[in-house]
Amino acid sequence: MPLNEGHDGFEDELGAAIRRTGDGFATEDGRGLVTGGLTRGRRLVKRRRTAAVTGGVLAFALVGVGGVYAGDLMGSGTETEGASVAAPRGTAPAGALGAVLKANTPPGNWSFDHSDARSVSAVYEDGKGPAGVTVGLYVAGQTEESAEGQVTCPDKAYVPHDACMTDDLPNGDRLMVLQGYEFPDRRTDTKTWRAVLLTKDGFLVDASESNAAGAKDSAVTRTDPPFSPAQLETLVTAPGWRPLLEKLPTRNAPPSQSGDTPPQTPDGANGADVGATLRSLLPKGLTVVSSGGQDEEFAYVVVNDGKGKSLVQINVQNRMGDLAPHLRAGGATQLSDGQLVLVAEQPGEKGGAGVTAWTAESLTSSGFRVVISAFNTGAQHEAATRAKPALTKAQLRDLALSPKWSKFETR
Repeated sequence: MPLNEGHDGFEDELGAAIRRTGDGFATEDGRGLVTGGLTRGRRLVKRRRTAAVTGGVLAFALVGVGGVYAGDLMGSGTETEGASVAAPRGTAPAGALGAVLKANTPPGNWSFDHSDARSVSAVYEDGKGPAGVTVGLYVAGQTEESAEGQVTCPDKAYVPHDACMTDDLPNGDRLMVLQGYEFPDRRTDTKTWRAVLLTKDGFLVDASESNAAGAKDSAVTRTDPPFSPAQLETLVTAPGWRPLLEKLPTRNAPPSQSGDTPPQTPDGANGADVGATLRSLLPKGLTVVSSGGQDEEFAYVVVNDGKGKSLVQINVQNRMGDLAPHLRAGGATQLSDGQLVLVAEQPGEKGGAGVTAWTAESLTSSGFRVVISAFNTGAQHEAATRAKPALTKAQLRDLALSPKWSKFETR
């Protein structure tokens, strides 16, 4: 949603940016996995809308160092007013953001790719190998995912990382420092470390660094990114950003601090309630290791039955009647009340070796859809850790058809 008239919202900017950079996350019909500020859940059969599987941290992980931070997020696909066009390496002036960046990092040589009023990207060299560094200044959106979601550590079930910390600072700001990787499936050794500061009045300072000089698939140039987590914290909390933040078009306090209720789309089932219902329906003998979800529609749990971890995820969606022909074509059974149900098996989609997904999907005649999947691993990007998912196909079918989901149906 727009923060004010004439200014595209953070969610729209983020979705547009990631759609242009999410290679490796495309579905069979060529659509990306992220849109609309991450307020939709992943669809396993013929998506009508596109989505991500966790909150905002995953979104920025997909963007990656040296990618759309150079301006796309702030321009929603158009050139930002007053922004400089990215020039060949070494020709772009440092500008105000570059000056603050250099002043709050250890001495080294800088080669700037891009710098404008809202973002800067550069290559830093301290004698140990060149490294890509970016900083972006943003106005937080009006949902939890586009505000506090950016400073909440992700679950390793979806975003692999070596370490993550958060801290509520004495001045009311909130900080997150994440030591992760460029690709969720770890297909390269490229590390991406990030620090994000959410100010109490709704600004975001987001700094990323890599152990490679360029964007996706660039060769690794050093063991780790150049700045330690403590140095990243010093960078994003530097007072020099404040005057630059004040020049952004608008400010808005995060919903949790302003007291406002985050806006929901009319047909969006509350993600927390979906997760609670899922946990209440799990068969006996399963221990929930971790759980989470999104603002709407999507939730997940990682369970263990004593034979290894198994990821279980669910979407609960209204107004999905246009999927009925696809379910019928896939062999769905029609029940006496007109409801369609389909159980399927397919390989995992995130690169984990040997990963299998068992999926059950139900769709009522009014277009209310429940789709639930279980995996033979605790994280899709990791190799299978067990022969089969922890839930049987029959159990998944029963879960998808449970009458408890009807409370989320929009009449």
